[in-house]
Amino acid sequence: MFILFRIWGYDLTALELVAALTSFIGVAYGITGKRITWPWWIISSFLYAVFFYKVNLLASATLQFVFIAAAVWGWFGWAPTGAVPGKLSRKSISYWAVGLFLSWIILAPALHRIGAAATWSDSFIFIGSFIAQVLMVYEKFENWPLWFIVDAVATIEYFTLGYWFTGALYLAFTFMALIGWRSWLVRVNKV
Repeated sequence: MFILFRIWGYDLTALELVAALTSFIGVAYGITGKRITWPWWIISSFLYAVFFYKVNLLASATLQFVFIAAAVWGWFGWAPTGAVPGKLSRKSISYWAVGLFLSWIILAPALHRIGAAATWSDSFIFIGSFIAQVLMVYEKFENWPLWFIVDAVATIEYFTLGYWFTGALYLAFTFMALIGWRSWLVRVNKV
């Protein structure tokens, strides 16, 4: 990968920088519920798919294709005026939570068998992000608390593996998820 510059001992590639910037813009638009969020997700997800593949984070690389599909789905599913947030029932929340847990413990050993750089954390990030993204496409408020947890785990994983710039991005995403959580909750309560 082409190294753009070295910052605090970290080799920042052009690919990682552009992927991070487009990703940040996409999440910022998602907080506001604007439909324009989805093209940004497509661009950033394609770039991060390449980045994660090159660093052997296979579940994270594959997840980017889920994000691309969800972005197309979201673009056509959301009204031109943006998201109209709703809430899940307690029963639905329980089903999603059980699905996340079971899928996580099934995927992690599979990642280990194929030699992924991370298994348990990347498995959780994959499954949690998948569910959070589906909930976001369906305009469900609960996507934000789940994003908060997933982004916190991703922050730890990327910092631990030495991907400082992406780790810093996911730290920002963790705080942005709190902002999205509050923003969408206010919008849900107005409906």
